[in-house]
Amino acid sequence: MKVFSNFIWRFAERCGAQLVTFIVSIVLARILTPSDYGTIALVTVFTTILQVFIDSGLSTALIQKKDADDLDFSSVFYFNFVICIILYLIMFVSAPFIADFYKDSSLVSIVRVISLTLIISGVKGVQQSYVSRHMLFKRFFFSTLGGTIFSAVLGIIMAYAGFGVWAIVFQQLSNNAIDTLILWITVKWRPIKKFSWSRLKNLLSFGWKMLASSLLDTVYNNLRNMIIGKLYTSADLAFYNQGDKFPKLIVTNINTSIDSVLLPTMSNEQDNHVRVKDMTRRAIKISTYIMAPLMIGLAFCAKPIVQIVLTDKWLPCVPYLQIFCISYLFWPIHTANLNAIKAMGRSDLFLKLEVIKKFIGMILLLITMNISVMAMAYSLLISGLISQVINSWPNRYLLKYSYIDQIKDILPNIVMALIMGGFVYFISYLNLPILVSLVVQILSGGIIYLMLSILTKNDSFIYLINILKSRKG
Repeated sequence: MKVFSNFIWRFAERCGAQLVTFIVSIVLARILTPSDYGTIALVTVFTTILQVFIDSGLSTALIQKKDADDLDFSSVFYFNFVICIILYLIMFVSAPFIADFYKDSSLVSIVRVISLTLIISGVKGVQQSYVSRHMLFKRFFFSTLGGTIFSAVLGIIMAYAGFGVWAIVFQQLSNNAIDTLILWITVKWRPIKKFSWSRLKNLLSFGWKMLASSLLDTVYNNLRNMIIGKLYTSADLAFYNQGDKFPKLIVTNINTSIDSVLLPTMSNEQDNHVRVKDMTRRAIKISTYIMAPLMIGLAFCAKPIVQIVLTDKWLPCVPYLQIFCISYLFWPIHTANLNAIKAMGRSDLFLKLEVIKKFIGMILLLITMNISVMAMAYSLLISGLISQVINSWPNRYLLKYSYIDQIKDILPNIVMALIMGGFVYFISYLNLPILVSLVVQILSGGIIYLMLSILTKNDSFIYLINILKSRKG
């Protein structure tokens, strides 16, 4: 029950924050141009990659370690903060070279300001690990929502005042700053005046493999942005990223909520492989049950949603949105399997999987990068489908839970979602006003999916209902 309670708080935090962020992004997208968004995407490629070094895999190591104490947390805190300062100085010095690479002198000041988020992360990172380790997810709710609301107001005011791309810069910077401040106030933990190199080394023995894995994943994911920004236009990059934003909003809310609770819970049961398997299986089934209708529904309703929410100037992002919906549909298999591997302390195996996946992905990227941005999006879809098989492979032996078994578990949910999607798609041919059509599609889709869940006595549906009943009781 404690696990479910923490999931609810985490889910509420993610939903609240993402809802506000979503509304703000709509407002800003209407005011600003695709090129403004493309400019920010060019810059955040570098800060996102460096953000991996701040974590150093140590946050996961702190959560995974059964007996982590104040000395462990404090040693990581001081180490991370020093790393943050160094990384910011690197970005400060590199700013002119980044601007020259993209042939845009305005990027110098943007890079130097937005990179301040790296220093802020040095304070926030360990606090977040402490919250996750001790299952205090209520704290995330207040810090994240506070930062999101403050930055939202600031971003919208600056956009209306004509600050252009700087509205997005200060929105992101203030979000991190306020989030960190509230978390620092609400979480009682403070670093002690001690540092242990031996403790840090022990954590790094697990963490460096997670760092390498995260770095490989982050560089790979952001390489597309860098290539699109270099070979194509900032507007192309903006459409590509905007297409990713809608489905990622859903995936982030659901998967992050489940995963952030699941990893520490699994870590406490890391020696009990039967228990880890049960949790992995449940996570895959529940995540897919919730995510499948949303992804398929969003794919079928992509065009009217973009027209209503973002206006016609963003219509070129629709094909990308649909491609990403298909890719994210199988995301629960990705994350649940990787969480199980991390929880069991197999960071070595985690790294090997990342190397294999990224090798395949790079080949597909090199083949498609000179064809078109759309071809690159399809290559990401193909590599994602291959990656889910690779991620599940070790658990065939570790947990006796094969990829075929996992597909069997999620297949009923996907079939129900596809049936629902068929009905939703048919409604688009009724020639209703665009807003009316979208409302009817959403309502009918939800009703159809619920009815199918009841008629088929869907396992995940029954599980969620029983959880809610027990909570109510």
